[in-house]
Amino acid sequence: MTTPPPRILSIAGSDSSGGAGIQADIKTITMLGGYAMTAITAVTAQNTRGVQGIEVMHPELVMDQVDSCLDDIGADAIKIGMLGSPEIAMLLAERLDSFAGAIVFDPVMVATSGSDLVDEATIASFGPLMQIATIVTPNLPELAALTGRAAIADDDVFEAAQQLAEAQDTIVLAKGGHGEGAEAIDRIVSPKGKLASFGHARIDTRHTHGTGCTLSAALATLLGHGQPLTHAVRVARAFTYAAIENAPGFGEGNGPLGHQAVRTLD
Repeated sequence: MTTPPPRILSIAGSDSSGGAGIQADIKTITMLGGYAMTAITAVTAQNTRGVQGIEVMHPELVMDQVDSCLDDIGADAIKIGMLGSPEIAMLLAERLDSFAGAIVFDPVMVATSGSDLVDEATIASFGPLMQIATIVTPNLPELAALTGRAAIADDDVFEAAQQLAEAQDTIVLAKGGHGEGAEAIDRIVSPKGKLASFGHARIDTRHTHGTGCTLSAALATLLGHGQPLTHAVRVARAFTYAAIENAPGFGEGNGPLGHQAVRTLD
């Protein structure tokens, strides 16, 4: 009898163009051998050039989707992305407080195109979710917003990440894609200090739509497989990097990644 795949629930917004959000998560989870389930928090009219419209789901409908998955199939790991409203964030924190598996929280604030995806009230409600998360995966602008800073210089990333880790009693993966220099450096930081750091050469491309969604979904899937956290981050980064390298070149703006082109990883 074959071993069943890890059950991964993605709680996030829908991207009509398929590059980010729920659609990127399903592709990533599937390519990494997981069984993908979804709870959609918002529907967006979106493409590589920007976000043309957003309709946030009713909070109770989001919870119904979560309950439908967890009460029947169950989940080994959960990825949380775009939330849509503070009410959704608060209800999710209550519902998932007793969840026994891994929770990866990607505190999505702005699309790759630069369009705002949440308001200030929703960002302010992130705290309870960060406190129950196994790991939080902000990019540098998100890390700045979550720590009350205008911006974060490369020399201050560790300090800001540890500030957030201590404040929310969680592990933080501070993603360095928005930093400067020839190398992008990601740092894993716990309340007690740095756990690991990873670097890779920057890829000169405009096709980066959905990178944060892809990385967090990959990380949730690998944790669902039972991989240790640091190793899961390493493989999730490698998958995301390969997906960027294999981008199909679609769209006039920030194009989607090539998830389907990533076959195997060491």
